[in-house]
Amino acid sequence: MGLDVDIDRDVCMGSGNCVYEAPGAFDLDDDSIAYVVDPAAAPADKVEAAARKCPTRAITIRRS
Repeated sequence: MGLDVDIDRDVCMGSGNCVYEAPGAFDLDDDSIAYVVDPAAAPADKVEAAARKCPTRAITIRRS
């Protein structure tokens, strides 16, 4: 079972919490807005923690 992860880039404020919590799964672009790189690059619990710690709740996770 995998994770489908989306980021609402209009809501993201670029705090970088997701990158800190799940490096490899997320990164920040040149404007410091997060994007999904590869959800499988970090353990599922770390990706879920990144979503919980997002201050704007921009990350949505669905189990596939």
